[in-house]
Amino acid sequence: MLIDISPLVDESINVWPGDTPFVQTVNVDMHAGANLTLSDIRTSVHVGAHADAPSHYVTDGIDIASRRLDYYIGRCVVLHIRVRRGERIAPDHLNGKVVSAPRVLLRTGTFPDPRRWNNDFASLSPALIDDFYQHGVMLIGIDTPSVDPFESKDLEAHQAFARNDMAMLEGLVLDHVEEGEYELIAPPLRLRGADASPVRAVLRTF
Repeated sequence: MLIDISPLVDESINVWPGDTPFVQTVNVDMHAGANLTLSDIRTSVHVGAHADAPSHYVTDGIDIASRRLDYYIGRCVVLHIRVRRGERIAPDHLNGKVVSAPRVLLRTGTFPDPRRWNNDFASLSPALIDDFYQHGVMLIGIDTPSVDPFESKDLEAHQAFARNDMAMLEGLVLDHVEEGEYELIAPPLRLRGADASPVRAVLRTF
C-alpha cells in the first residue's frame, strides 16, 4: 500500500512569509477550443513537501541536482513526538523510541494545516540531529515548514545537517500515518542550481 505524505499544492497553500507563492497560469486551454492544455507555474522551490539542498544553508554547498538519490529512497521509521509548539525536539523527547532505520520522519502535529500558517511550529535541536547521526541516520523529515524555529537566523539545525552530511525533508503531512517502519520514496527534481526541490513524498508499507 502507498501512503501519500505530501500536501496538495495549489494557490491556497502557504509558503514561508515573503517567499514566492504558488501560481499556475493556463496558457492554452482545451476548454477555450485549443487542441490541448498547457500551463506554467511560478513558485518557491520550498513549496509543500520539499528537500533542502546544502546550497540553501552552506556557502558554496551543492545544489539539489547534485544530491545523491539514496538519501530519499529506502527504509524509514515514522515516530510520533510529543512536543510543545515552538519547542525544539531534543533526544529526551524520544522517550525510549527506537531509531530502527536510516531515515526518520517525525510527526509533531505542530503545523496542522499548510493552508493556515502558524509561526510556533516545533523544530529540531542540533543535539537530536547529532544523536541521530551517531545512530546511522542519513535523513530526517518533519511535518513542519523548517527544521529550525521560525525566528532563527543562525539556522543551527540546518548547520548540524551540514556538518553531518545528512539530508532533510520539510513540509510533510504525517497526521494520518501510524508509527512504524516503511519504505520512503521522495526524490527531488533534478533542478540545476536550485537550493531545494518540491517532492511527492510517499510511504510504502511492507
